[in-house]
Amino acid sequence: MNAYIFPGQGAQFSGMGLDLYEKYTEAQDMFEQANDILGFSITDVMFQGSAEDLKETKVTQPAIFLHSVILSKVLGDAFRPDMVAGHSLGEFSALVANGALKFEDGLQLVSKRALAMQKACDIAPSTMAAVLSLEDAVVERICSSIDGVVVPANYNCPGQLVISGETAAVEAACAKLKDAGARRALVLPVGGAFHSPMMEPAREELAAAIENTSFSEPNCPIYQNVTATAISSAGEIQKNLIAQLTSPVRWTQSVQQMIKDGATNFIEVGPGKVLQGLVKKIDPNATASSAELPE
Repeated sequence: MNAYIFPGQGAQFSGMGLDLYEKYTEAQDMFEQANDILGFSITDVMFQGSAEDLKETKVTQPAIFLHSVILSKVLGDAFRPDMVAGHSLGEFSALVANGALKFEDGLQLVSKRALAMQKACDIAPSTMAAVLSLEDAVVERICSSIDGVVVPANYNCPGQLVISGETAAVEAACAKLKDAGARRALVLPVGGAFHSPMMEPAREELAAAIENTSFSEPNCPIYQNVTATAISSAGEIQKNLIAQLTSPVRWTQSVQQMIKDGATNFIEVGPGKVLQGLVKKIDPNATASSAELPE
């Protein structure tokens, strides 16, 4: 069974999407539509912008979403998912690809999400840290022992967990995690504490937009970050998407569940190869590759 997976923030690169724009009229139309919806030329930044330009909040998330969604569209009949999943932001790409969300609605939500997250980051000093070579249960226990807000945010693969919260609490947790034997507990250069209670103002803002967006029954299940289980109900999808910003990304658990449910072939749709690497670490026997464009 084919599991199509969609990357999140950090996968962007300068020149992304230009090959699609030049080769496919359908891609061209969708990119132009995106420029109109966003009210600025995101194609200029994606195709010619520097890595620094692409890091700008209002650009990064829509750029990755556009690359993934447009790639899934130009694959045409070659895009045959039995199930889908997306890492954080990638969940929105996955929901457009499996028919639960319209392209325009997905893009508007992603744009609102990026700006709401930026606003939440500006409220209080917060950050994230990568923790390597400790069991999840140890990381969870240490986070819960710290004064202040610090929680597990991204369960990326066994032995790789990202924590998130108030800067002082994250730094205190890193010191304790190193004492507990973490190979690394390293504060990341990110704008704020994503997938933690610090994102509550963004969740509230995005919830209103998600509630006013119409969702359809998907043409295949999505394994959502919040539950790590197969979801096919439009109402459930909507509810989980609202919870996503303040809840952890259960990527390890999602991939394990997809494999249990019959996934044998993981295909990454979008920029980079990060998710393929994580799939291989979660299950060395799984097949993982990038989506190949039709000749």
